Amino acid sequence: MKRRAFAKVNIFLKITGTRGAYHTIASRFMRVDTLHDTLYFIPNRSGKFLIEGDFACETFQNTIYKAYKALLEATKSEELEAFFYKNGVGVEKRIPAFAGLGGGSSDAATFLHMCNETLGLGLSVEELVKIGLEVGADVPFFLYGYKSANVKGVGEIVEEFDEDPLAIETFTPQIEISTPAVYKEYRKNFFAPITKEEERTWLTLSSKEVLQTKEPLEANDLFAPALKLYGELEKSRKKGWFFSGSGSSFFRAV
Repeated sequence: MKRRAFAKVNIFLKITGTRGAYHTIASRFMRVDTLHDTLYFIPNRSGKFLIEGDFACETFQNTIYKAYKALLEATKSEELEAFFYKNGVGVEKRIPAFAGLGGGSSDAATFLHMCNETLGLGLSVEELVKIGLEVGADVPFFLYGYKSANVKGVGEIVEEFDEDPLAIETFTPQIEISTPAVYKEYRKNFFAPITKEEERTWLTLSSKEVLQTKEPLEANDLFAPALKLYGELEKSRKKGWFFSGSGSSFFRAV
């Protein structure tokens, strides 16, 4: 079994408020069909949970491992635990890390679907979403499998948006950006949540309209704090290209 884990871009990302230590958002996620990782199961004789792929992090930090632990905690499945004594996860990694393209979240969501199908766990999408939220805020979008969706709250509200997908081109500078640092900078120096009325307006715009009528700094509330923290981003940005998530990737419709 091989499964593709697609990238995403944030056509827009607006902050709507806070929920404890977290920020709530209104965002349009769009799947990028031309950029994906590939996941598959491999034999495992290591005696521990095995992930093979081009990852810079340790196994315990990997979103796939976190998804495994969350799934095991939720299901208490002995079959799941036994399966990964004999099998590991291979990943052909194409989505850049620390890039705002959701690679880690997409990998985690794809892994959860693969486990659910292979082991016959019988979990609904909603049950998988609850587990996925333990791993990361972007995981639910990938679990639903929509090509375009409005994402709200802290990522748990995902509503399919009916529109023709755009052909998206991305480029990712070699700049490793910390999402927590960008959000911290936003709250400290850029905090200006949009109103409910503004949120409704953004959520009804098509992605094409956003890219044709809005400026990159206007479309993504995290762009300005990212630019302040990472000055080298200024040298990388190109006219007409938008900023995805907390970065460092830029994108445009082609």
